[in-house]
Amino acid sequence: MKTSVRSRKLIKPSTPTPPNLRSYKISAMDEINPTMHVIRILYYQSFDEKMTKNFEESLARVLTLFYPLAGRYVKDKHFVDCNDEGAVCLEARVDCELHQILNPPVNSELSWLNNLLPVGVGEADDPTDPMLAVQLNKFQGGGLAIGVCASYRIFDSYSMSMFLAAWSNDATGGDPIVKPDFDSTSIFPAEDAAPLFFEVSRVPDHSIVIKRFVFDKDAISRLRDRANPGWKPNTSTERPPSRVAVVSALLTQALLRADMAKLGGRSRVANVLQVVNVRERTVPPVSKYTCGTWVSTSGFEYTADECCRLEYREIVSKMRETLIQGVKDCEKILSDKAFGRWALIDVNIDAAKKAASSDYKVLWFTDWSKFGEYGLDFGWGKPIWVSLSNAYVPDLVTLMNTKENDGIEAWVYLHESDMVYFEQDEEVIKYITN
Repeated sequence: MKTSVRSRKLIKPSTPTPPNLRSYKISAMDEINPTMHVIRILYYQSFDEKMTKNFEESLARVLTLFYPLAGRYVKDKHFVDCNDEGAVCLEARVDCELHQILNPPVNSELSWLNNLLPVGVGEADDPTDPMLAVQLNKFQGGGLAIGVCASYRIFDSYSMSMFLAAWSNDATGGDPIVKPDFDSTSIFPAEDAAPLFFEVSRVPDHSIVIKRFVFDKDAISRLRDRANPGWKPNTSTERPPSRVAVVSALLTQALLRADMAKLGGRSRVANVLQVVNVRERTVPPVSKYTCGTWVSTSGFEYTADECCRLEYREIVSKMRETLIQGVKDCEKILSDKAFGRWALIDVNIDAAKKAASSDYKVLWFTDWSKFGEYGLDFGWGKPIWVSLSNAYVPDLVTLMNTKENDGIEAWVYLHESDMVYFEQDEEVIKYITN
């Protein structure tokens, strides 16, 4: 699949940003983020050229609310110059039909989806890099894919979903509803720290590959039954393990087996991390409209010996316990600033150090399955698929919702040397949808 860009525009806020908002100082959480963009690709069955003007005009209106997205990052001073230079908006033609790329085979390496993005994932933080870039990809025979990139300096994935929801509401004639809050720095001010290195750069590392593994409703049911034999819906007071917990546990086992196979049967310490959205869980609550990186990381470790004899049910239980504790810990993030800094910043710094060590295998799990992106209508109906692309971050698993809202798409990022073992794992193959 190839794309050719036909036009490029800068979309400025419909109302100029007032002088008192010209400088947006980022938070301590945002400054340690890797130099990269948060990404989404939304696919639509139909495309009406007449709606393009409305699409751009609604973006201009929403940029008035999300004004840092129209600015440029000043790296040496750790702030966004909200100068209304504008978000980049591209139009491109794709040399294939939409149906040819939907539902790619389970063994497909999907880095080619990056062609649908307006900029490279690692093309961020330089003076001319946009904070937001959008690409309208028009397919032969009709259909559209909207590729969106937003700087990790001001957005986490939840912020991205909030912005897309506001834009969608405006594009279809509704109230944006969202009232974004850009005041994170008043709680955890920037500390002039360098970004963490997760192998992301302006030049992609093509040894890191991405593949998508789909677990449908039936697979989720079988995994739940395996984790909690005898549980039946409507007959038990105990809640079943979540879709995310059962899939994450299965993938954790498989990823650690792949690591052992790669190392010739040798195991090492495993650090398994789950990202927790902090918003509305602190005391007092951080607003659900707060932009920036408001996530904590809950995790657990297994010794090298424990990795050799892990059981699926035990991992599911561990996943649930640590997530529950992670949510509970959110309550004291604001009242105990030392603890808050540890939960939001220090855990990630420590994990990055371990990931760079040959003694550890660090796995990151992040859940984007509840963001409601299959409801985003920009005038072309609702999406028929929502995808990611290659972020070139190894040992990362991002869990997305299926269109049917009852399954999980696991987007797995690994080095090629790990993927060759992981994709052959018999337990994973047993549950995935072909």
